[in-house]
Amino acid sequence: MNKILSIVLLFFVSIGFSQLKKSPNIIYILADDMGIGDVKAYNKNCKFPTPYIDEMANQGMKFTDAHTSSSVCTPTRYGIITGRYSWRTELKNGVTHGLTPHLINTKRTTVASYLKSKGYATAIIGKWHLGMDWTYNKEGKVDKIGTNLDITAPINNGPNTLGFDYYYGISASLNMDPHAYIENTKILGNNLKLIKTTKEVKNILGSGGKAGWVDMNFKRNEVMQTFTNKAIDWMKIQKNKNPNKPFFVYFPLNAPHSPIVPSNQFKGKSNLSPHGDFCMDVDDTVGQIITAVEEIGETENTMIIFTTDNGVSPQAKLEPMEKLGHFSSYIYRGLKGTLYEGGHRVPFIVKWPNKIKKSTETNYLTCTTDLLATVIDIQGDTLKNNEGEDSVSFLSALLSKQTNDRGPIVHHSDAGYFSLREGKWKIIFHEGAGSRRKDPKDKPLINPGKMQLFDMSKDQTELVNIAKDHPKVVKELTSKMKEILLNGRSTKGTSQAYVKYDKKKEEKIKLFIN
Repeated sequence: MNKILSIVLLFFVSIGFSQLKKSPNIIYILADDMGIGDVKAYNKNCKFPTPYIDEMANQGMKFTDAHTSSSVCTPTRYGIITGRYSWRTELKNGVTHGLTPHLINTKRTTVASYLKSKGYATAIIGKWHLGMDWTYNKEGKVDKIGTNLDITAPINNGPNTLGFDYYYGISASLNMDPHAYIENTKILGNNLKLIKTTKEVKNILGSGGKAGWVDMNFKRNEVMQTFTNKAIDWMKIQKNKNPNKPFFVYFPLNAPHSPIVPSNQFKGKSNLSPHGDFCMDVDDTVGQIITAVEEIGETENTMIIFTTDNGVSPQAKLEPMEKLGHFSSYIYRGLKGTLYEGGHRVPFIVKWPNKIKKSTETNYLTCTTDLLATVIDIQGDTLKNNEGEDSVSFLSALLSKQTNDRGPIVHHSDAGYFSLREGKWKIIFHEGAGSRRKDPKDKPLINPGKMQLFDMSKDQTELVNIAKDHPKVVKELTSKMKEILLNGRSTKGTSQAYVKYDKKKEEKIKLFIN
């Protein structure tokens, strides 16, 4: 009898220790083209409610000085997954498209591959936008719309090759072909057709879609809820299958990126604009994920991060909203694509009840490239020299411990120009914003010039260029930018290979290459 009792006690004790030692589940929710002013927790004058994101801030930590590495989609996503700036690859400006070959080197450590090596179940559900390798029929010319695409062949070098056990989503933005879901390595749809003109696509899907392969049953206003359902189902399956195995869900949404197609539930609900409706849709998705985590009993040991991939897009039609008092970029200059704060300063909220105190706020400077170093830090490991070259852990900030200066952050515009932030200083290596895009609310820059320097502790709206007043600072930051560019890293460690620009693009960085 005593022997049986001992075995039973040992069983329960072992369960207790396994639960205590279990690594945290991690859910990374990435909205698409949602400005910092589109969240009530950051902008009290936001003209529509975001109750679930706000409650995340109440239950966790709000970062007030968080940034994306780029002000457009693909480069930011590359940085999130790899901890490395995307301009260190062949992608020197712009974004990938639906049929673009894979961008991430399959031998590179990613957040997913690292966590998988630590025993995590890993999934990406949502918008990939980092390229994958499609198969084409041998005969004929390969074109942008995929005329010769073999839709029956497996897709190679996508998320499954980069550490994700499961993938369900779309290959790029919702306005890009193919207009169909993908599950792991297979494009889905019982009625896939090649639609050769934008006009025909508009007749099938509505405006804002490119010609190419279309699942004739694909409904764009149902995409985000489909993703949400898939994410919730996957988490429930993991919990039932192996309750002591931690999971990582990378959940990049398609919203509120154009085409702006809120679900029927939120259409017209913001009383502001379709963009406002779609942002409310995003907020509801966040709420559904939080509720699902509660239902599977994993609230305390789950770290949920909410952020966005860049600032608001001009497709949101900013001027009419601004006339009604809603400013998607909040007080900041610029928007998506630009080097000004509105292009890359984003909401960044972390909820992790086991570790983070409620209603905390930090002005710790962080970047979306920092996820890899942080999850590695959580596991008690350190980055190797050829991993996460631009990633710095923000774990100490989460734990409200003494934090060191993060070091410099490089920002990149849609046209391929640079800016550098270090401490209170921010320099823009361009006479404008590195982009043609403009926010209607922005006042003319005072003291324009080829270089722009701002003291972010005094001028967060980037109104006054003080480059001429601080030539020494300009020289020091320019030298720092050159070092970061040529050394292949912005963090301490062995220099990595410098990926050269072609001659045309080299002109954009002639400031640093002498």
